[in-house]
Amino acid sequence: MSEQRTIAVQRPSGAFVGAAWAALVTGLGAYLIGLWNAAMALNEKGYYLTILLYGSFAAVSLQKTLRDRAEGHHVTGMYMGLCWVSLIGSVLLLAIGLVNAGLTLSEKGFYAMSFVLGLFAITTVQKNVRDLAAIDTPLARSADPA
Repeated sequence: MSEQRTIAVQRPSGAFVGAAWAALVTGLGAYLIGLWNAAMALNEKGYYLTILLYGSFAAVSLQKTLRDRAEGHHVTGMYMGLCWVSLIGSVLLLAIGLVNAGLTLSEKGFYAMSFVLGLFAITTVQKNVRDLAAIDTPLARSADPA
């Protein structure tokens, strides 16, 4: 039988939660607005949208997997490897697409920075959601002496 470690979860501050959501809206929103207004073929827009969706899912999945493993939950090495490959792959696909795109250097930088901000923010928001859910469970409340 596997032993599960419990990790003390501290409630994230309202300012941190708000900043994470603001970064998420800013990063993903800017990327999507830029993509909507871009003067590129529809198949190119689809490529960049798919990379955003794939990268977002990979980032959240990796964060959850790492947290599960840290808490002592069983996570297969194959799934953890798939999460890493997916995240690195999405970043590489974006980089390859941008290098080969007929965009100005500032447009390429815009897409790269909004993509990275979006991935960071979606990971942080997911962590906050998980922390708040862990704190708000009946078991966590009954163990809280306050």
